[in-house]
Amino acid sequence: MSCQAARAHTVMWDQLFERENDSALSLQERVRQMLVSAILSGHLPPGAPVPSSRHLADQLAIARNTVVFAYQQLVCEGYLVSRERSGHFVSGDVLDGRLAAPAPRPATPAAEGQDRWDKRLRFRPSAQRNIVKPANWQKMPYPFVYGQFDAGLFPTAEWRECCTRALSVLDIRSWAPDLITHDDPALVEQIRTQVLPRRGVWASADEIVITVGAQHALYLIADLLVHHETAVGIEDPGYPDARNIFASRTPCLHGLPVDENGLRITARLAECDYIFVTPSHQCPTTVTMPIDRRQALLDLARDADCMIIEDDFESENRHGDAPIPALKSLDRSGNVIYVGSLSKAFAPGLRIGYVVAPRELIVELRALRRLMLRHPSAYIQRAFSLFIALGHHHALLRRQSQAYQERADRLSQALRRHLPDFEAVPMTGGSSCWVRGPAWLDTNRLATAAVARGVVIEPGDVFFKEAAEMPLNTIRLGYNSIGPSQIDAGIEMLARVVRELQGQAMGRAVTA
Repeated sequence: MSCQAARAHTVMWDQLFERENDSALSLQERVRQMLVSAILSGHLPPGAPVPSSRHLADQLAIARNTVVFAYQQLVCEGYLVSRERSGHFVSGDVLDGRLAAPAPRPATPAAEGQDRWDKRLRFRPSAQRNIVKPANWQKMPYPFVYGQFDAGLFPTAEWRECCTRALSVLDIRSWAPDLITHDDPALVEQIRTQVLPRRGVWASADEIVITVGAQHALYLIADLLVHHETAVGIEDPGYPDARNIFASRTPCLHGLPVDENGLRITARLAECDYIFVTPSHQCPTTVTMPIDRRQALLDLARDADCMIIEDDFESENRHGDAPIPALKSLDRSGNVIYVGSLSKAFAPGLRIGYVVAPRELIVELRALRRLMLRHPSAYIQRAFSLFIALGHHHALLRRQSQAYQERADRLSQALRRHLPDFEAVPMTGGSSCWVRGPAWLDTNRLATAAVARGVVIEPGDVFFKEAAEMPLNTIRLGYNSIGPSQIDAGIEMLARVVRELQGQAMGRAVTA
């Protein structure tokens, strides 16, 4: 037996096969992935034989036809060659054009690497305070996390239909070319005629630009409009990622107080060049700004010649009451830059957002976006345009609103039952609840202790601008990723952890 043949027979096929355990792949696809990995990693060099289909099927305990079809596909793709009466072999030119791996470099001491980059970095984004979730939160029985994917509500068949239709010959010819600064006109039209009118916003096609999520929209706006001396007002508490984006460009960041009606209208707002606001469901308190306050904010912006950046996240999800028009719909002076998301309530991983603004600004946002990533995936844009046009988006929003209202009701009941000393902001929409605990409570300690019991919560201190002044007894409880049947049990478990921490705190006080 040749060295190469011996090498092929000594490969631990069953172990390699177990490594390719992606549940989304069929057995045949797993076999193909295993062989491609073995070839490209050097386990099977060019010219090496692969096991017979019968032998490999026995090794993997699968049907022989599965292996036969996998081999046929790999022959078509040039990874294998078939030789009559000899079997299959790794193609001799499969690795042509690949450079050899370089010799390993000597390790650089950590301190030396830190010093090297400290001199070059403009700032350290990793040092900013951000919302942090456990990596395995989806495996936890009680995930009270916000803004995440809900497999139970995801319209799998409808989305698959739209993705398949976007792969038609005519559609491919439309989205496959480089769009440069443009967007899929079909998606822009659906946003213009179907999405925005629900919020009372009317815009022309040249007043809309597609982004890779609402956060990308904020990054583009800040990159284009905010410099070192720009004064930006942000809600306090408010959206941490918006705060961090603006703070990376200007030190002139003003925390603006929030009450039970959202952003308070004070004289300090007139000192700002830009005001970032979440009026539909304030982040994180979820309160909704009433019409009279919205009009007062618009009047102030007009008189002070400042711009409002409206993040209208979760605007579609309002329980019971009729929706309040977006700030943008009330703007008559062109002072509002409107940011929205299509995928936040649907599947955050799709990353589809948009900006509505005067065409002069949209032109520059498109030019800036080209420097960053040219344009978002045109294929995803086309599939999403079909998702809206066929009525799936509207139907999904209705189902989500009903589901979230049920979960909000159950969460309210569970909090009253198990945590009566906690004060929760009434939930009128959205998919989270802002809760204030007793003064002694440190919700960071609570979150650490709770996750050990399978309960995931978000401490509220990260939402406040000043770390030294932030209260430690607030939490945000998201309910879009937890089933309604788990809510009461999750809050009951959280209450047990609270009692344990309270007992420890009383013990420390007695000892002191």
